Amino acid sequence: MSLPDIHRVKEFFLSLQNTICHSIESVDKKATFQQDNWERKEGGGGRTRVLTEGAIFEQAGVNFSHVYGDSLPKSATAHRPELSGRSFQAMGVSLVIHPINPYIPTSHANVRFFIAEKEGEEPVWWFGGGFDLTPYYGFEEDVIHWHKIAKSVCSPFGEDYYSRYKKWCDDYFYLKHRNEPRGIGGLFFDDLNTPNFDHCFEFVKQVGLGYLDAYLPIVEKRKTMPWGERERQFQLYRRGRYVEFNLVWDRGTLFGLQSGGRTESILMSMPPLVRWEYNQTPEPNSPEAKLYTDFLIQKEWV
Repeated sequence: MSLPDIHRVKEFFLSLQNTICHSIESVDKKATFQQDNWERKEGGGGRTRVLTEGAIFEQAGVNFSHVYGDSLPKSATAHRPELSGRSFQAMGVSLVIHPINPYIPTSHANVRFFIAEKEGEEPVWWFGGGFDLTPYYGFEEDVIHWHKIAKSVCSPFGEDYYSRYKKWCDDYFYLKHRNEPRGIGGLFFDDLNTPNFDHCFEFVKQVGLGYLDAYLPIVEKRKTMPWGERERQFQLYRRGRYVEFNLVWDRGTLFGLQSGGRTESILMSMPPLVRWEYNQTPEPNSPEAKLYTDFLIQKEWV
């Protein structure tokens, strides 16, 4: 069995951050990413990049982090008690893109690697990640394109990869307190360590790069669509769901905070503007209502 090569993983994650930031800047053509390098007192650190007030993107955050320590936080050992007492390294790239135009969806992607070690024992390691899309106004062709790319990323690695990881995404990005999906899904996987390191690492690379193939064509198609105050207000209202998920359900947010990560970097996923409205109900058969009836549903898109 091929042993995990932490240095190769880190090298790829840093290059992926560069590639995605360059691509987002090339589309926006106005704003650029500002970078903060940070250190974690207990070990490790990261490279946070945030773009604000662009022509296309209201806020975009693309983070790299690599943290390590003598013991894992509770969020990591709750389901894996065998990891208690092991030293760990965790690294990854995580990004959230919030566009200005309400017809462009918000997108999220993440690729990550964990390894937990103990002297005299085999290392325990795994990859995780995926990408998902959160539209405010639904377009069937966009959703089909997104899932076609997700499926094409998975196909070379196993017949069941797409169906398994699509379902995992649908199940994970679900607001249980609202009884509603966060968006139209994509891919989500965790604890990936079979059949071997090279196979898993190659899959994670394709997921990271596939995100751009899935998202940028949608941005290009929707960026010139005219919109007004009605669309903006609905976008801000729906962004509230994003905040609710990240603060109530997201394991990555919890892991980052419990492991002593940089709070500003962890919470860069939050939209810059958001609103809540008591008992908001869209008009029947309106474009806003169709988001709920036609898109925020469990469905096989491809």
